[in-house]
Amino acid sequence: MSRVCELSGKGPMSGNKISHANNKTRRRFLPNLNEVTLISDALGRSFQLRISAAALRSVDHRGGLDAFLLKAKDDELSSDARAIKKEVVKAQVTAA
Repeated sequence: MSRVCELSGKGPMSGNKISHANNKTRRRFLPNLNEVTLISDALGRSFQLRISAAALRSVDHRGGLDAFLLKAKDDELSSDARAIKKEVVKAQVTAA
């Protein structure tokens, strides 16, 4: 399982660990990923996603999963999230 956020595309970064003696060794900074269940209002069902804590705050800020997916770029989303976005768009078109 890759360490990449399904909604924001945030992944591991690399940098230096610096000791007290100022020795520098390479290290990885991993994103804070959480397994969460988000509910889609348009589809009326829930989805289990592995997203970062920052993406979870963004979902809350934008007003839910549907609003976040409609505003998100497709290249940042995972294949599962793109499929959910496609279903949400289809549900909104049929509702209108």
